[in-house]
Amino acid sequence: MSEQTTIRHDWHTTEVQALFDLPFNDLMFKAQTIHREHFNANEVQVSTLLSIKTGACPEDCKYCSQSARYKTDIDKERLMAVNNVLEAAQKAKDQGSTRFCMGAAWRNPKERDMPAVVDMVKGVKALGLETCMTLGMLSSDQADELQSAGLDYYNHNLDTSPEHYNQIITTRTYQDRLDTLSNVRSAGMKVCSGGIVGLGEKAQDRISLLIQLANLSPQPESVPINMLVKVEGTPLSDVADLDHFEFIRCIAVARILMPKSHVRLSAGRSEMNEQMQSLCFLAGANSIFYGCKLLTAENPETNQDIILFEKLGINTETIASADEEDQMLKVKTAVIDQQHSDLFYNAVN
Repeated sequence: MSEQTTIRHDWHTTEVQALFDLPFNDLMFKAQTIHREHFNANEVQVSTLLSIKTGACPEDCKYCSQSARYKTDIDKERLMAVNNVLEAAQKAKDQGSTRFCMGAAWRNPKERDMPAVVDMVKGVKALGLETCMTLGMLSSDQADELQSAGLDYYNHNLDTSPEHYNQIITTRTYQDRLDTLSNVRSAGMKVCSGGIVGLGEKAQDRISLLIQLANLSPQPESVPINMLVKVEGTPLSDVADLDHFEFIRCIAVARILMPKSHVRLSAGRSEMNEQMQSLCFLAGANSIFYGCKLLTAENPETNQDIILFEKLGINTETIASADEEDQMLKVKTAVIDQQHSDLFYNAVN
């Protein structure tokens, strides 16, 4: 592996600022080059996200339509029945998703809810899908219980920078979020953690958020980069829009800092045209959510994504077995070795 793509956990502000300051074409080239060293540039991992319990969340996240503190048009719903969740998972699989994510509007799961949640994980896993959940904060015992049930990924976003955090959320601390990620990792699950941009933060906050994520060790396997979806009734409903090129730069820098992570083009895609999404894929995004809803936020219809993928020549990523992953690694290593050999031969002849 070349020096510039070594996985690092010691990124500093000045280095990341320099990446953001690159001319756009140079930044895109750097991100795409690194992306191609670790992934098939024409493959995108596809997930589906289902809200298994909607509304009435006690937290005060200023962007969230599901907070009980704000007057939004979200209907409060109880935890879904396990069978209904499994029906949705089967439909997602039929549409091409390889990972099924389940989200509940909780501060943290109550013990009375854990048996149903565990049954959901086991049922979705039995369908041959990767499993992911986002249920709020987790204790170490709850993380162990979910891992034993077969949960592959746990999502818990950092949301924004440590410096900007208290202006967005006051009902849980930044350390609470880091502690949950630590519990997830200690239990042996993969981490899905990213953030939201366009919250009215400064450019410095976007740098700080990406540094926080990149300096986690190990880095998150999945990094969702969300563009704020403004919801009527929330405190951020009238915040100024983030420049689209700035968003694309965030995707590119995330790819450079976290070369082996799946960078997910997440919430906000309904506000992006095909050209903007295409630039995000070029910048290194290689994961999306299928389906018309992301919990409660609008998302492009599945058929729209299929049409765009056909235009771009993009295929959806499949779940590889351990043997297949080992074989792909051997092939990729052989290709890189051959490239190095060719470079050496050309240099001396």
